[in-house]
Amino acid sequence: MANDLPLAPGFSCIDSASMAWVPSRYAHGVEVKNLGKADGRAMQLVRFAAGATFPGHRHTGPEFIYVLEGEAVQNGRRLAAGYAGVAGRGTVDAEFHSDTGCVFLLVYDLDQVFDKT
Repeated sequence: MANDLPLAPGFSCIDSASMAWVPSRYAHGVEVKNLGKADGRAMQLVRFAAGATFPGHRHTGPEFIYVLEGEAVQNGRRLAAGYAGVAGRGTVDAEFHSDTGCVFLLVYDLDQVFDKT
């Protein structure tokens, strides 16, 4: 598909398939691809190795995930491929993890802090 036309101001696009996975600064066994930022939000592809756990954190803004492959566990609820999860500001992820490994799309607040709650 030809994609060489310039984008209008305020738009961006990226070929995520050509990007390298980058280790997360917050959790061992988690890798990300930073897809873009706009208006205080960011979008990432996130890949969890089997057994990886993300630190507990309170959401400073809404968070949206869509599971593409594998299975994630969010506050005890198993989210298989095709599941979407929405968390409002002030909610807490106590132990987001994957027993099997997974890949998901994540949209989150840029001011999010990933320290233990």
